[in-house]
Amino acid sequence: MAKLFHFLLLLFIQTISAQVAPAAPAGPTNITQVLEKAGQFTTFMKLLKATQTADRLNSQLNNSNQGITVFAPTDNAFSSLKAGTLNSINSQDQMQLVQFHILPTLYSISQFQTASNPLHTQAGNSDDGEYPLNVTTSGNQVNLTTGVVDTTVSNTIFSDNQLAVYQVDKVLLPMALFGSTAPAAAPAEAPAPSKPEKNVRAGAADSPAGSSDSSADASSAVSLKRKTVEVVTFVVAVIAVSCF
Repeated sequence: MAKLFHFLLLLFIQTISAQVAPAAPAGPTNITQVLEKAGQFTTFMKLLKATQTADRLNSQLNNSNQGITVFAPTDNAFSSLKAGTLNSINSQDQMQLVQFHILPTLYSISQFQTASNPLHTQAGNSDDGEYPLNVTTSGNQVNLTTGVVDTTVSNTIFSDNQLAVYQVDKVLLPMALFGSTAPAAAPAEAPAPSKPEKNVRAGAADSPAGSSDSSADASSAVSLKRKTVEVVTFVVAVIAVSCF
């Protein structure tokens, strides 16, 4: 009987403890933890931390219901950049570069098929078209273009009801920061057309001169003919007088 009482008392205590103890929290979503767990995103994580974008993202994820989409370039994507690309822009522009990889809206792969271009990113003011990011789809393939870089979503790293992280194999370089890298030597050739214009002017100047010379030659010829006629007439008159 004592054993039964002891058993029932222990069971009661365990039941009460289970009801009073709070449920273990699932843990806040953390973008850097997601990328760290996935591996091969070390450079992108460093940029997220250096620009304090990671802190802002984590705050958004855990203090609002607004979803977020992140395009995460791999370490190989950063290694493929031309040497000095990141160092060619200041810290403010580096932050814009990182935010260009983030959409303030949650997109599943299928939702990209109905997305309106350009996609709104967290870089700059999305409404003024300064940082346009365009998307096209072919089946389940999602293609991204910035005007400088074309790439595709190659893998889904993480997805829940608030955050979607997609792997891209190229760094998304926005036109606003890297569009000026196109060759700029072409405008220097603009003065070239001035030569034909000079030749045209020279030809036009020569033409009146030629006309003047022709007129002078014609006038001289007429004068010579008149003198010849006068001489012949004089000779004929002399001969006629001599005959009488």
